Amino acid sequence: MTSVTSPSSRFPHLRQDLAASLVVFLVALPLCVGVAVASGVPAELGLVTGIVGGLVTGLLPGSSLQVSGPAAGLTVLVFEAVDRFGLPALGVVVLATGLLQLLMGALKWGRWFRAISVSVVEGMLAGIGLVIIAGQLYAAAGLKAPASGLDKILGLPGAAVDAVGSTGALASLAVGAGTVAVMVAWRRLPARARAVPGALAAVVLATLAVLALGLPVATVEVDGLLSAVQPPGADAFGGLADPALLGTILAFTLIASAESLFSAAAVDRLHTGPRTAYDKELMAQGAGNAVCGVLGALPMTAVIVRSSANVQAGARTKASRVLHGAWLLLFAALLPSALALIPLPALAGVLVHAGWKLIPFRGVAALWRRHRGEALILVVTAVSIGAVNMFEGVLIGLALSVVKTAWEASAVKLDVVDKGAGPIRAYLAGNATFLRLPRILDSLEALPQDRPVELDLSGLHHLDHACRTALENWAERHSAAGTEPVRMTALR
Repeated sequence: MTSVTSPSSRFPHLRQDLAASLVVFLVALPLCVGVAVASGVPAELGLVTGIVGGLVTGLLPGSSLQVSGPAAGLTVLVFEAVDRFGLPALGVVVLATGLLQLLMGALKWGRWFRAISVSVVEGMLAGIGLVIIAGQLYAAAGLKAPASGLDKILGLPGAAVDAVGSTGALASLAVGAGTVAVMVAWRRLPARARAVPGALAAVVLATLAVLALGLPVATVEVDGLLSAVQPPGADAFGGLADPALLGTILAFTLIASAESLFSAAAVDRLHTGPRTAYDKELMAQGAGNAVCGVLGALPMTAVIVRSSANVQAGARTKASRVLHGAWLLLFAALLPSALALIPLPALAGVLVHAGWKLIPFRGVAALWRRHRGEALILVVTAVSIGAVNMFEGVLIGLALSVVKTAWEASAVKLDVVDKGAGPIRAYLAGNATFLRLPRILDSLEALPQDRPVELDLSGLHHLDHACRTALENWAERHSAAGTEPVRMTALR
């Protein structure tokens, strides 16, 4: 007698995963469209990335409950890349990013991204948040935003004056402000009402308000899913000879990988299921980005908003994130015209809210009380991204982090013992590096030149080349000026 296996026994968590997938779909839908519009690409490409994040990355091993898709954290970088190199080059950049992530995962470099200073990552997200907010305030008013992040911020007072004098801009701002207000207030509603994600509710209400009142507000332009998908041609690949394009690829790879793996660490703290395999997750992200690149779509990262919604909705396996990709595909195939009803200022409001959440106001204050150096790195990284650009801002943050670590690691102590008669004895202990060299030389050069000096280096754990050379030069100068040569005890 043949036994029949029921679906419930083969998929014991199907009910929980199905319910969670619908929640994640509703959270992801407005964000996919909003991120695409803010990035300066067709809205459908945001859906394509969300679909790939569910159906491709979602099927691969790595992190079972983490959800991937287009992220607000890459909006600024994508906009800059499209503005500089053109939309066809975006597919090349994203494809190359995916291939690099696959390579790094295969080489087991995923775990090393966890060594990146948390302050740099938080500063990066804060800087992105500031630029997103500044740029989307223009979009909320129906105005064209300046190209650079600094110009966006500095141009806000003038934009406010222009908006006040325009009825259309004021109507558009009202829709954007109303969207933000609904999202903020939504969190205070009863749990049953909050089953509908706040972003989706805000966009739907804004759309209904615009239709009912006949407001002169711009809406999303829709060309259709198939027409929006444009694989990069041979000409686009010719841009790989441009060093600037290669730098953009490196920036995409670094930022997308770091954001995904930091998100994975955060998601692991939200559940008790299997832990993330970081190298496999990096390869999963790489596979997804490679597919997105072939389709000419937006880059993907793991997104903490969708991932936390997935966990909180009761997801138990990766089936929830795969199903969310299927719902996005069905929506894009069956209801693409619905996108044309969405007001652009409503999407701007969603992204202003998302950008605000990227800025860790309380975290900076707490960090300043405990570790001022780390707080300074966070703030400088954020300001640099706003003042210069994403890639250089992150490099500045990483450089500061390295310098801070080197400074703390190069703790050195100089003790001078002078008994009034006989030689002066100076003892160096710790790690002597070029960062501490000025202080060491100031102390040694202040010693009397008419007395013999014994410099004991046996307490040093490390003496770098710059310090060794400088100490030898000082000893020669002191010996030439004094009556006896300086005696130096060798490093142990």
